Amino acid sequence: MKKTLTLSAAAVAAAIALAGCSTGPASGGSTMPGMDHSTGHATPGSSAATAAEDHNGSDAMFAQAMIPHHAQAVEMSDMILKKQGIDARVTALATKIKAAQAPEIEKMTGWLKDWNEPTQAPGGHSMTGMMSGDDLTKLDAATGTEAAKLFLSQMVAHHEGAVEMANAEVRSGQNADAVRLGKDIAASQTGEIQEMKNLLAAL
Repeated sequence: MKKTLTLSAAAVAAAIALAGCSTGPASGGSTMPGMDHSTGHATPGSSAATAAEDHNGSDAMFAQAMIPHHAQAVEMSDMILKKQGIDARVTALATKIKAAQAPEIEKMTGWLKDWNEPTQAPGGHSMTGMMSGDDLTKLDAATGTEAAKLFLSQMVAHHEGAVEMANAEVRSGQNADAVRLGKDIAASQTGEIQEMKNLLAAL
């Protein structure tokens, strides 16, 4: 069920809208420790200066691709949370996914701004695990146990794609914060994949 979908401008726009325009610490804005507030610039060797300089193409691509990937997971979670008659274990999982991934979108958007990198990946870049428009339409229309099972099976494939992208960042990334997030995503979503497979077997 592994799927690959090319980044669309609409997906990126939705992700950026979700991330908002915050410039606080959560988004890597100018209030980070290590700033020289008398000049408004990062002091040499500070975490802010390191964040702006210490990254490579893999770090940028990781953030650019993971932002819309996370945004779709949040969208899918919202769909299932709006439905009636869904198993409580499934809605609890959807709530957890949304709570984890929405702040990560804001964090990665902030990194790209700090790195002076575009928030949209270069044209033609593809992401593994993304659902198609038809997939989302089916999820939106489904009800009850059918909807719960469809959400879980789609999210397993979606998470598998995210784990693949996260592991690529761990192997090739340079920025310590981005690599750490890659490790966190790989670990947490691998655990959720097993949880979802167990739920699928129980429904």
